[in-house]
Amino acid sequence: MAAFVRERAELEHGLDRDVRIRGARDRGLEPSPAKRQSGARKQPQWRGLHGAAVSEAAAWLLVATYLLLLWAAVHLSLKQLVTGLGSSTDGDTFIAPRARKHLQVITDFGPRPAGSPANEILTVNYLLDQIQKIKMGKAAVHSIAVDVQRPTGFFSIDFLSGFTSYYAKIANVVVKLEPNDGAKHAVLANCHFDSVPNSPGASDDAVSCAVMLEILNVMSKSSSPLQHAVIFVFNGAEENILQASHGFITQHPWAKLIRAFINLEAAGVGGKELVFQTGPENPWLVQAYARAAKHPFASVVGQEIFQSGIIPSDTDFRIYRDYGNIPGIDLAFIENGYIYHTKYDTADRIHLDSIQRAGDNILAVLQYLASSEELSDSAQYRHGSMVFFDVLGLFVVAYPKRIGTIINCLVASATILYLGRKFSVSKNDGSHYRSDLLYGIGITLICWFIIFVTILIVAVFVSLTGHSMFWYSHFYVSVVLYGSIALAKLMLIHTLAKNLYYRNVNKFYLSELYFDVALTIWCCILIYFTQRDLCSAYVPALWVAFPLLLKLLIGKELKQKGPTLKITAIYFLGLCIPHLLTIYLFWAAFEMFTPILGRSGTEIPPDIVLASIIAASTIILTTYFVSLIYLCRSTRRTLLSLAIVFFVSATLVCSGMFFPYSGDPAEPHPKRIFLQHTTRTFHGVDGEIVKKDSGIWINGFDYTLMSHVSPYIPEINDAVRSSCENGPFCGFPWYLPVHGFIRKNWYLPAPELPIRGPVAFRMISKYKLPLQSINMTFEVDGPSHMTLYIHPSEGSSITRSSVGDSSSLHSNKRDYFLFYSHGQQAPPWQFWLEVQTLDPPPKEIIVIAVASHYLFGEEQRTRELMALEERFPKWCFVSSWSSTYNSFVF
Repeated sequence: MAAFVRERAELEHGLDRDVRIRGARDRGLEPSPAKRQSGARKQPQWRGLHGAAVSEAAAWLLVATYLLLLWAAVHLSLKQLVTGLGSSTDGDTFIAPRARKHLQVITDFGPRPAGSPANEILTVNYLLDQIQKIKMGKAAVHSIAVDVQRPTGFFSIDFLSGFTSYYAKIANVVVKLEPNDGAKHAVLANCHFDSVPNSPGASDDAVSCAVMLEILNVMSKSSSPLQHAVIFVFNGAEENILQASHGFITQHPWAKLIRAFINLEAAGVGGKELVFQTGPENPWLVQAYARAAKHPFASVVGQEIFQSGIIPSDTDFRIYRDYGNIPGIDLAFIENGYIYHTKYDTADRIHLDSIQRAGDNILAVLQYLASSEELSDSAQYRHGSMVFFDVLGLFVVAYPKRIGTIINCLVASATILYLGRKFSVSKNDGSHYRSDLLYGIGITLICWFIIFVTILIVAVFVSLTGHSMFWYSHFYVSVVLYGSIALAKLMLIHTLAKNLYYRNVNKFYLSELYFDVALTIWCCILIYFTQRDLCSAYVPALWVAFPLLLKLLIGKELKQKGPTLKITAIYFLGLCIPHLLTIYLFWAAFEMFTPILGRSGTEIPPDIVLASIIAASTIILTTYFVSLIYLCRSTRRTLLSLAIVFFVSATLVCSGMFFPYSGDPAEPHPKRIFLQHTTRTFHGVDGEIVKKDSGIWINGFDYTLMSHVSPYIPEINDAVRSSCENGPFCGFPWYLPVHGFIRKNWYLPAPELPIRGPVAFRMISKYKLPLQSINMTFEVDGPSHMTLYIHPSEGSSITRSSVGDSSSLHSNKRDYFLFYSHGQQAPPWQFWLEVQTLDPPPKEIIVIAVASHYLFGEEQRTRELMALEERFPKWCFVSSWSSTYNSFVF
């Protein structure tokens, strides 16, 4: 830093010269002394010798040190979960070790898909046993009521490709903690104890249920009476795409008491729990979290990204919001999403500090809400949204969006006044500042465009050479590869602009000009975000307000004295806040998106997405450092260094040095493979079997397909690539409608499935209705999870059904997807369809296919499945089950 300052300070003793030395066609020529003396084109005066510059090494070393220090501060903040564990002697304190015991017991039951004994018997009984113990030890001022709900219902949802969900006799364990004289209002806490098949589901979502049990224990022992009730819902069918929460909020008698809720979820394993959704509206909820949470971690940016649909996920928050018309707070663990929904999601991987901080936060917020005046009259405080974000986990900044809009307008207005004043001054002294600013903006935007094009070319090249997803186990290699080329392009373009376009222009003038260029672009982004009514507009507001304030504070002194140590320190401190909070945001984005890209399907090139995020990060973090390129004597060494770093990293990546996956038990990054041993039977219009086969249907959930697996299992090759059959959903037993994301799969021939309890599907009635309509009633009986695919023939259409009418049923190319699950006590499902058809009716009116999924028990895996599973390398997580597919023509 000293060398940097000293180099620039020497310029104070140079000659005062005109800043702008440019004519219409002779830009490289200095004006004659006569022209300068005549004042025909007066320019701002800068202290310093024209053409002098600062040290390249000192400048970039200073920037690198500054950014590394900020990254270290962010890293330290994110790894510091809590300052200490609760003491077991403190009755009002959350005790993480007690919650950890609950977590261990629940995960020891194994995978807990809805309908399984582990879900409906073992876990439900354990929850009831623990709740009974808590009830016996409660304080006298409280009342505890318990109910086991087994709802039946249906709803349609536009998640994934859209489908209709029907459930029967699934399990909810509901607890109400309230004052002895009752309560008219309640706050809800929700978790789910079911898991996806083949995963212990420690983080998703057993740990949340363990936390809720301990919170119930702590709150029930408090000697202070509650003002409002607290309802705890331990729901048993969230992984069935939100069925249990729908059953509770639409059918349980306690649901009408609820005025707000907290939903506990996971998109990763451990770490900090992020508040990534609130509302809708009801700003008092954000204020409650901001005031009560002991270890806050919240972002309105995360909320707007999640609600945009970019992330292919959904939570019970949506059900409570849409079907209960209740505002809430959605929290989720986001760290280490690589092992989310895998066999590695075990209790030992969740740090005790993660449990403690989640318990501290949720307990404090529930206690605050249970005694708040807003809860009893939430309609009065309903309107308005909040801008909110935490600062390194220390505190939450939260203010109403309308206040944010005013702040944004004031910041934008101040910037416009600042630029307007400079336009006015430049017009009076005859300089071309206005045109220079426009040219600078144009050069900057072209530079950004070239950076993105270059990044995309590199990402496509890496994918074409067969090394896609190298970053999945080596994230920082992607930062080096894509970050180095992005920086190199940025520096190269501005260096060319300096040497060719601005050949004889004063470097300090250019430095200030590109500071103003960055300020102008950020101001335009701020105006756009504000006009779009985005709460995330606070981010560009930071990038405008702090640099503008900085310029107003030190601009005059900088022009008079040059970059002294004091001014340099103030400059970097002024940029510290936007840089720090932006790095903090980018960490959360990479922590969440990088694992998601490893399970985003076969159609989206993940390298392009990740490279684009890295390019955007590079551009944003260097916005106000472009000025240094124009101050430096040369950028040759830096460009050469970046080029070497890029070519070395690219060579290593393309040579296969960085394998995408890892089976290391300490830090696994597995490839996800889904296997279904299935028997498919296709019936004709007269009930005869027209085709029947059996095989193992193989799906990979990432872009590399089976290229890394084929050397281990040569049979999985293009020769057995699945073809689309003449049947609904191509004749395959899709568990969820993800066929748009996963279009490449394989089908290995295998023996017929030895199922002892096959699916029973039949039509039980059919009769004609007016207006060329036919009513058909069906009955289906089978395992706990089934999917039905309905395809009306040409000229026919579904007008109504027992699960919705034509406006609520989702179809994809005339295919309707119905997801059906049931508990152990459910009877066969009967449903009816009303089909409008041609006159006279065709021979084939509708095709219905029924797929059964055996997700637990003895029928889950066959010998063929287990034999194939063992052949997959250890860096694969293989989730397998048996299924059948039967299609019928009516």
